[in-house]
Amino acid sequence: MSTPPFQLNPQQLEAVHYLGGPLFVLAGAGSGKTRVITEKIAHLIREVGYAPHNIAAITFTNKAAAEMQERTAAMLGSRQTRGLTVCTFHSLGMRLLREEAQHIGYKKNFSVFDGSDSGKIIAELLGSSGRDAVFRAQHKISLWKNDLLTPEQAFQVASNEWERQTAQLYAGYQETLHSYQAVDFDDLILLPTRLLQNEAGIRIKWQMRLLHLLVDECQDTNTCQYTLMKLLTGAEGRFTAVGDDDQSIYAWRGANMENLRLLQQDYPALKIIKLEQNYRSSARILRVANQVIANNPKLFPKTLWSQYGEGEPVRIIACQNEQHEAEYAAGSIIRRRNQSGGSLNYADFAILYRSNHQARLFEEALRSAHIPYRVSGGQSFFEKAEIKDILAYLRLLANPDDDPAFLRAATTPKRGIGDATLSSLNRYAAATSCSLYAAANTAEALAQLPAAGREALRQFTALMQSYQSRAQSEPAGSLIQELLADIRYETYLLEHEEGKSGEIKWRNVQDLCAWLARKGEQDGKTLIELSQTIALMNLLDSRSKEETDTVTLSTLHASKGLEYPHVILAGCEEGLFPHADSVEEGNLDEERRLMYVGITRAKHSLTLTHCVKRRRQGGWQFPEPSRFIDEMPQADLKILGRKGGEPIVSHEEGKANLRSMLDMLNAKMGQGK
Repeated sequence: MSTPPFQLNPQQLEAVHYLGGPLFVLAGAGSGKTRVITEKIAHLIREVGYAPHNIAAITFTNKAAAEMQERTAAMLGSRQTRGLTVCTFHSLGMRLLREEAQHIGYKKNFSVFDGSDSGKIIAELLGSSGRDAVFRAQHKISLWKNDLLTPEQAFQVASNEWERQTAQLYAGYQETLHSYQAVDFDDLILLPTRLLQNEAGIRIKWQMRLLHLLVDECQDTNTCQYTLMKLLTGAEGRFTAVGDDDQSIYAWRGANMENLRLLQQDYPALKIIKLEQNYRSSARILRVANQVIANNPKLFPKTLWSQYGEGEPVRIIACQNEQHEAEYAAGSIIRRRNQSGGSLNYADFAILYRSNHQARLFEEALRSAHIPYRVSGGQSFFEKAEIKDILAYLRLLANPDDDPAFLRAATTPKRGIGDATLSSLNRYAAATSCSLYAAANTAEALAQLPAAGREALRQFTALMQSYQSRAQSEPAGSLIQELLADIRYETYLLEHEEGKSGEIKWRNVQDLCAWLARKGEQDGKTLIELSQTIALMNLLDSRSKEETDTVTLSTLHASKGLEYPHVILAGCEEGLFPHADSVEEGNLDEERRLMYVGITRAKHSLTLTHCVKRRRQGGWQFPEPSRFIDEMPQADLKILGRKGGEPIVSHEEGKANLRSMLDMLNAKMGQGK
């Protein structure tokens, strides 16, 4: 059961009705926090009389926002929720920035650069395309932005020469972004926050507009997000913040759990309401979770409890090696489904792990067992840099006013259109309120460019105009292949990528082309029509509906907020989980919170696996089981596969599995008669 029954419990009810000042709802895992937020929105509109446009609910993912929007609309009806804001921090920041852009020297239709776009700028400024160097600089700049630091302030706090150089790079990076009339992901929160700090009139305007702010997953806010929340809600603190210090697992991307402590300091009248009743897991699973997390220091002590009965023991499985671990996971899913008599779906199972690299062997084992699966938390096909390069051309064909697409297509592969040319083009576009593509086709704008840049631009726009006219009628498959040949994209990849990376990326591009050709033929769509929808797609969209019943493979970080009847938590070994780097850096508390998140994803059964030996760096290592297993209440565990212990599959289970498989075989033979 994923949501509370219709009747709210006393603590949930108190949280919904409380309007006496700032409120923090300490919401344990599975305690119905989304229900509380949606019920409070409904209460504010129906009972208190707030207009929907005076309320905003902030989440951390688009998925969570969509779910909340859906639930609220089902409760109130779409008419009563018209004007209600339910979105991510970044979406709210974008809305504010678009409305107030002129105050910080931006046009309303500024471009938003993704990680690969901003990575290219940083690579140019560094004079290096080395992936590690670009990533390090990019990550550091992101953390500075999350901490509300300007390039000057970053330089002041820099602790070594690399940080001082990166702070100078940060300054050049921001100047380049502004000349492009572009912002990056972090700017969507940083720029509105600075604007509200510096402009009292704009701050008051937005405070009067948003009379109540509801913030989900407050423990995951960074300094910048927390400051934005404070600025929007004013000194009175007209907010309901919901969070759980035990589920703070994103410090590596700037989340600051200290914000929960600051809440109490910044708002002395803060009301705290604890939600401790869990509506998800069995009592045993909760006891295991509670005892593990009890080893961490507490901001807000709490104990989760459940009315769902004891449940089965948590299984601890010692596997011979990582191959055996993957095969065991696949086999256990088959066994449990067989034993359920058809009541369990594949979607009822999840395999969770600490690091992305662990997924490969599980994928192989599931494929071998003909078990459908999906990988969550990995990179989507349409997020790959080479795919985004080609999609930029398609987006530009469909919409010449798409500035980010223009910038990416015009500079990938390189064709002599450099920063000076683009800066001049940007200035003209900003002054005349036109798109970059329109500026590139304007004699006045071209006259301001150096001869080499002018000629390169002319060739590029002529190429795009040629394909725009042809894309209306010619077959999508052959046309995209011709475009790739014209821009020499294969050569570009093979010359600029290290090792076999270029070949792999080219294969991905060919897969995209095959998909476009197939869809074009099947649906009778032109390249223009396909390009108008493809940006909304991801790899899973291409799967048939029959494949939606799939086992989930996911990193622990990506599993947060989700739940599954049956969970296998893999790789519970020292060095892997807790991760060796985290132990070395003194981040054991966060690793323990990550274990807590993993445990509390499970509803009915939880299995933890570890390997007796594991291959690393060409040799065998013999890791100890995770220290977190020793922290669990031993009475609630069933330990299998260890030397001198019970076998992984008991004699009784073996006989039951055999009976189940024979029954299935007989049933199939009966159907064939």
